[in-house]
Amino acid sequence: MSIASSISSSIDANTVAQVAALLGREPRGLEAVEAVDAKGQPSVIRVASLVDDKPFPTMFWLVDKALNYKIDQLEAGGLIAKMQLEIDASEALQASMIADHQQFIQLRDTNMSAEIKARLVEQNYYDALQKRGIGGIANFIRIRCLHTYYASHCVEPNTIGRWLDSEYLID
Repeated sequence: MSIASSISSSIDANTVAQVAALLGREPRGLEAVEAVDAKGQPSVIRVASLVDDKPFPTMFWLVDKALNYKIDQLEAGGLIAKMQLEIDASEALQASMIADHQQFIQLRDTNMSAEIKARLVEQNYYDALQKRGIGGIANFIRIRCLHTYYASHCVEPNTIGRWLDSEYLID
């Protein structure tokens, strides 16, 4: 893992430019840089729960190009299916993943501004969002995207992120 530290920084024009260069487009809903790499470049960003007046359940985004590439390769090699088979066979892994999603929901709620929460309530999206975990997933024992699990892990460790670190990402 090339994440050097977890931080929460204010967003200035330089930070927006760095994130835009990593994404290849202007970031939408950018609230903070939550983790940086060893060179101090953004690795994980936090995005608002409401973007363009629409609910946005994926709070953490992995913007580190090297990590994204490594995870792309793992996904392309069938790792999600392999991991899912092990999860399906393990009540302990399932329980751990459910706890990770519940922790994520609490963290998202903690980071949500009063204005965004009020708008989500007004639009009748808040309750639905409270049932969506890491990456916006509703089935807490399924893996849909390793990138979103790993981005969340860089901020608040989770089962899938620890698994990736221990077997696939840490050299």
